Amino acid sequence: MIKAIEKFIDKMPSLPATVSRVMEICDDPATSPADLNKVVGLDPVLMGKVMQLINSAYYGRPNKITSLVRAIILLGLNTVKNLALSTAVLGNLSSDHANDILNMDGFWEHSLCTGVIAKKIAAATRIDPKLHEEYFIAGLLHDIGKIPYTNCFPQEYLTAISKSDLNNTPLHKVETELFGFDHQEIGALITKHWKIEGAIRNAVEFHHRSNEYEGENKSLVYAVAVADYLSLYLERGFAGNRHPVEPESFVYDALGISFDQLEAMSDEIKKEIDKARVFLKISQ
Repeated sequence: MIKAIEKFIDKMPSLPATVSRVMEICDDPATSPADLNKVVGLDPVLMGKVMQLINSAYYGRPNKITSLVRAIILLGLNTVKNLALSTAVLGNLSSDHANDILNMDGFWEHSLCTGVIAKKIAAATRIDPKLHEEYFIAGLLHDIGKIPYTNCFPQEYLTAISKSDLNNTPLHKVETELFGFDHQEIGALITKHWKIEGAIRNAVEFHHRSNEYEGENKSLVYAVAVADYLSLYLERGFAGNRHPVEPESFVYDALGISFDQLEAMSDEIKKEIDKARVFLKISQ
């Protein structure tokens, strides 16, 4: 079965050259907004999305921004990088059967909620503000490994979702039982195919087994694990899993935040989700 998944992933388009260049430039500590402006300015689609984002309600600027370099300065290099990345991923990640199996509106609603909560956790736990958007994108992309199932094994995956629901079992455990691998492993294959490394790949690969993660990005991996659970707890969207397992207490302790603190933010989180939908619309 894994061979069919690998074949599907191998046929996925590579990330556009502009996106790869943006990621490369933004990962260079010496990069300036002017450097990024030169690259984004050569891609009319990405440039349009950057301008659309900076002038959206999500950022609530009182005056319209018309300069690309000004937009890059205000958004920050990481936000532009993550917009470029999410645009490429959402544009290339598709399946003929995905909407029939998962309901993609519900899927991306859950993903968006997870991203918003992960970013909230980053802010509440005093993570460097420059990294907040990376938490958001990691949450947004955490479940991408579910999409290939819907293309390669649509009926079998529908059975997996039904079995998870009927047996009160987390979906990723049923995936392993039926297929021999879960969506975290598939997500890791996708991120490798697209050369997405570091914290985002870690979150995609370990959000249901954060106790096994021993790398340098524990705060982000733990934040996405908690955000995924809280998103399901708040019933925002649906990604096939009605019976999530709450992260262990050491995850909350490591982050320095409690579930009760996060639950108390639920109204604020819901407002942020409504604002952040524009990010999803711009990326798609």
